Amino acid sequence: MERRVFMRLAGGGVVLAAAAGGLAGCSVFEVPDSAVAAWQGPAPDAELRHWVLSYALLAPNPHNRQPWLADLATPGEIVLRLDPQRLLPATDPYGRQILMGAGAFLELLVLAAAERGQRAEIRLFPDGEPGQRLDGRAFARVRLLPDAGAAPDPLFKQVLARRTDRRAYDPARAIAPADVQRLRNAVAGLPLRLGLAGAADTLADDRSRLDGIRAIAREAWRIELSTEAPMMESMRLLRVGSAEIDQHRDGITIDSPLLVVLAKTGLFDRSTFPAPDSSATRGQIQDFDALTASTPAYLWLVSEGNQRSQQIAAGRAYARINLAATATGLALHPNEQSLQEFDAVAAPYRAIHALLDAPQPGNTVQMLARLGYLPAGTAPRTPAPRRGLARQLAA
Repeated sequence: MERRVFMRLAGGGVVLAAAAGGLAGCSVFEVPDSAVAAWQGPAPDAELRHWVLSYALLAPNPHNRQPWLADLATPGEIVLRLDPQRLLPATDPYGRQILMGAGAFLELLVLAAAERGQRAEIRLFPDGEPGQRLDGRAFARVRLLPDAGAAPDPLFKQVLARRTDRRAYDPARAIAPADVQRLRNAVAGLPLRLGLAGAADTLADDRSRLDGIRAIAREAWRIELSTEAPMMESMRLLRVGSAEIDQHRDGITIDSPLLVVLAKTGLFDRSTFPAPDSSATRGQIQDFDALTASTPAYLWLVSEGNQRSQQIAAGRAYARINLAATATGLALHPNEQSLQEFDAVAAPYRAIHALLDAPQPGNTVQMLARLGYLPAGTAPRTPAPRRGLARQLAA
């Protein structure tokens, strides 16, 4: 979900908007430093497992749910599980996106371990793979082993700077071929196919594909907004204003002065589904259309199959791409609405697979993301809140 789109939920609030503008700069409208303290990194003398986990928990993940639980009961070992209360049953009914987030978590853990001269020995699903629905069994068991050959990866230097940037990109600036190659190099040898439309040397047929991706992305977004269960799942995860942001340190951060004032005065109702033809929904669609029009390129990842281990691998690959993009000055923003598996979005799901040369059955588009350069002079993005390590250790 976009932070900016919820601005339009306040239909007709001219006076309130003016009042909110007069309050801009108050701490109630800011993301508290405490909510993003994890992005400062761990203390240098932190215990090894705590040190690597402190970097791993900065991984990109759907709706910023941070669903990981780390069990440190066995010395030298980390058992990783998913918190069943932090899944997304409406937008991600089979847990594919959640497991991609788990894969990103593992990749950052591996990079952090190598930085300390350790090899992370990973056993996926030590108690067996989950079925159609995720459950509480471990998704990985990790052992940290000293290894003189564990060379640091240059991508590690980008972990604290990595962001998911949902703002408008520079539509006139195509992706430089050299930057495309850096992204490809980041995932060389991994069992996924990286696709991209919108590079400076893009052919005419790829420009047509870019237009097709935009159209499918817009339609999938419209469907999500117009379908009650996924829309309300997102609404319940809105964190409006500094107090809520600091309390939860997850979900979808809203620090717009207008919406904070509306929420505090009871005029922003997060418990009711906006009608598909309401001004609120129409406004969000218009905002997303404008955001899509600013997007010069899209990037995608395809796997041959859709096993749970492949979902993990796709998340690891995406984390590496995100880090490589950070190093080159590129911004990334997942647009996964057309890849979701709830019934209402089945038509865009089929369309995006056909457009991206991923025929089914047999192929799965695991990631679709906006890619571009931010307009010159754009300020750095505030990092997304993180719950911190203490809240992600198993009791």
